[in-house]
Amino acid sequence: MNARNVMVYYRKINEKAHDVTFRSGAFGRVKLVLFSVFRAVIIIGMSYIILGPVINIVSNSFFSGSDVYNPSVFMIPLNPTLENYRRAFVRLDYFRTLGYTLVYIVTITLIQIFVCSMVGYGFARFDFPLKKLLFGCVIVTIVLPAHVIMLPLYQHFRKWDVLGIIEAVTGEAANLLSSETPMYLMTLFGTGLRSGLFIYIFRQFFRGLPKEIEEAAFIDGAGPWYTYFAIMLANAMPAVITVAVFSMVWQYNDMFYARLFSMPTSHILTFRLSTLQATVEFADQVKDPLISQLAVYAGITLVLLPILFIYFTLQKYFVEGIERSGIVG
Repeated sequence: MNARNVMVYYRKINEKAHDVTFRSGAFGRVKLVLFSVFRAVIIIGMSYIILGPVINIVSNSFFSGSDVYNPSVFMIPLNPTLENYRRAFVRLDYFRTLGYTLVYIVTITLIQIFVCSMVGYGFARFDFPLKKLLFGCVIVTIVLPAHVIMLPLYQHFRKWDVLGIIEAVTGEAANLLSSETPMYLMTLFGTGLRSGLFIYIFRQFFRGLPKEIEEAAFIDGAGPWYTYFAIMLANAMPAVITVAVFSMVWQYNDMFYARLFSMPTSHILTFRLSTLQATVEFADQVKDPLISQLAVYAGITLVLLPILFIYFTLQKYFVEGIERSGIVG
């Protein structure tokens, strides 16, 4: 390459460098690449923070006793075993306890959908005295931690009575603790676990539905109950699915009310999981806490499976309901 060609190339590069369009395009591509890298780092970091503990628990559930004390083992066991799952399965009485738990959370969920959807529909469509004040009380139940009212709740259900009638008849108030009855009663009267949030979700969803649907039903002779059940609730399926998923997941994982009301551990799977390590150490004579902890990891994995199945089955409707109910953004 002679000096003349070098000068030609230099002149072209210099022209490109001073070309505004070229600089703008190059800057845009660099910005796009940097943004893509930044986005990938954020997603990978958040995924690691959220999924890291879960992956660690699932990995440890397959560890054998020799893997626990082998310093070279990390995440992948050298001698994988299913013994931890056998212990967890037996000590949790898995299928029996899961059956009780599913009956409990499905019943609570159906009651919450019925009660909260009716209350939300009333707030969205009807005008009545003290409407704003009552809806403000609903909002307070969302933001007020349950721990604030735990002592009144405990005392109330330890000596439960209705206007003194039970004490007048039997001589003493009823003790509803050590059972699921307090949760059924609270849910039935719209004060169950996260009922305030569910009322808010239904209210927002019903406000987004056009009133022409109800007006057309009334013109055709439909009454308020038929209009609500057959038309409005049928059109609120995304909100119903959202509330159903939230309710089932939160009821399934709830330990606060289970401990507060001293519910039977044989009826609540997650509550029984909290006693699994002590059960394994006592019943299987496993005195090493690091070994008995492996059965807890296996138990956690077993407890996660039903809720993952529910979520992935209803994922499409769940996302749609979140978008249309206005609880995000």
